[in-house]
Amino acid sequence: MNNVTKVLWICLFIAGNTFAQQEKGIYGATNWLNYWTEFKSATKDYGEPNKILTGDITKDTKLNKRDIYLLVGNVFVKDSATLTIEPGTVIIGDYETKASLTITRGAKIIADGYETDPIVFTSEKISKRPGDWGGIIILGNAPSNKFGNGSVAQYYHNLEPAAYASANFGGVNADDNSGILRYVRIEYAGNRLRNIGYMNGLLLAGVGSETIFQNVMSSYSAGDSYKVWGGAPHLTKMVSYRASGNDFKFNFGAQAIVENSIAIRSPYVSNSEVARSLQVKSYNNVQEVDFSKKNTFVAAKNLTFVTASENINADIEKGLVNEAVYVGENAALDLNKSVISGFNPAVVFQNTIRINQESLDKIKFSEMYFNNCNGNIFIENNTNNEDLENWYGNSAFFNVYSKGEDSETFIDSKNEKKPDFRLRINKIMATNIDPDLDND
Repeated sequence: MNNVTKVLWICLFIAGNTFAQQEKGIYGATNWLNYWTEFKSATKDYGEPNKILTGDITKDTKLNKRDIYLLVGNVFVKDSATLTIEPGTVIIGDYETKASLTITRGAKIIADGYETDPIVFTSEKISKRPGDWGGIIILGNAPSNKFGNGSVAQYYHNLEPAAYASANFGGVNADDNSGILRYVRIEYAGNRLRNIGYMNGLLLAGVGSETIFQNVMSSYSAGDSYKVWGGAPHLTKMVSYRASGNDFKFNFGAQAIVENSIAIRSPYVSNSEVARSLQVKSYNNVQEVDFSKKNTFVAAKNLTFVTASENINADIEKGLVNEAVYVGENAALDLNKSVISGFNPAVVFQNTIRINQESLDKIKFSEMYFNNCNGNIFIENNTNNEDLENWYGNSAFFNVYSKGEDSETFIDSKNEKKPDFRLRINKIMATNIDPDLDND
């Protein structure tokens, strides 16, 4: 079975629905991946740009579908301006300047596409590669756990000193509204920065709960697909495909909700950092945070994390696969009704976390499906996980541990002949999967 077929079968059986015995992983009465996603973006021709978008946007501006825009340099929407983007609009990130788009505090983006007419941010290159351009950054007034407010100034290519103030984030309004991203694709972002790492498909810093993130796809990011620093965002129907970095990464006191979303990883795609499907931390260095403020908490439900591999055991033995979930000290995670399939192992806790009632009450896994992982839940650099196995293996959590094929685990014995969302996922991905998947 080739890699493409493997992905299709995984996606066929991991999405729950109203008829299935177990509703774990992504679900839907209809296939919400239809029309707006794109898995063959390397061969997609979006046309030539006829307008340039550069500099600071300081007044309300609208981008029209009839035009194709070349994003040049570090573009900031500021001074409480709103950038409105019509459904179907294409914005191409300039390779030479490693273009980025930033929505500063108090400004807004209204990128509200349609299922049949999504908004696309992509690379200008004919032969597209991860990291061809920068990415999208949204900065808000919601709290973080940093001392004072934070800055993302390090995440820009050749940032002018006068623009440093535009890179600040954070405040006291957890309900802050930075606009809408709905039916949006972000492709080939995440350029590498000297001594820093990588930019990301979408970086949210201090973004409040009134901002809408729904049906967003980040594909082929050289950095993280979605990085969240502080704030209180609610992410739903998010897709991360073949990220070189993490799929979902939360830090600095984020109070986030993530639901009904999927990450598909490849063993052969990674950057120089350890990449996971989900990373939840409260800080990188304890000296940088104010413990009078909230530490990171992520509530997640109906997520699907899967490694697309012809031979997952061989790829694990070669060291090509990492853990799916990493939880740092003083961070909290509640993960429910989700699938973790094909990782090494499923979950790792930072080695400074003490295994006691207080810690485990903050890190919850319930109604989970762990499949084809090289172990389930471990402390970092410690092979003895007996205490964790006993805790999370308790029948009260309803977790399932399996080494079988996904097709054998997700069987609807009562309605075998009824096509459902999982079958429709199979069909849409069969026509959209990247043909170069087997050739990396």
